[in-house]
Amino acid sequence: MGRIIVEVMPKPEILDPQGKAVGSALPRLGITSFASVRQGKCFHLTVDGPVTEELLADARKAAEEVLSNPIIEDVVRVEALDEGEATK
Repeated sequence: MGRIIVEVMPKPEILDPQGKAVGSALPRLGITSFASVRQGKCFHLTVDGPVTEELLADARKAAEEVLSNPIIEDVVRVEALDEGEATK
């Protein structure tokens, strides 16, 4: 069984209130290492068998047409997870 990961982020010019809220909370927890936080979405797509180029193409199409809103979001990653990552 294979897995494909799809990451979607708000476009840079789009406000990210959830990321801003997390960014404001971190210093209150003593975590001051980060200059900013942006929050996006992550999808794990499971396939029967190994991940092929055709399956990655289908995942890219799904990412562009269903998993993201192209007006306000960018698809930033579509790739197969290696077996070590897939078990985490």
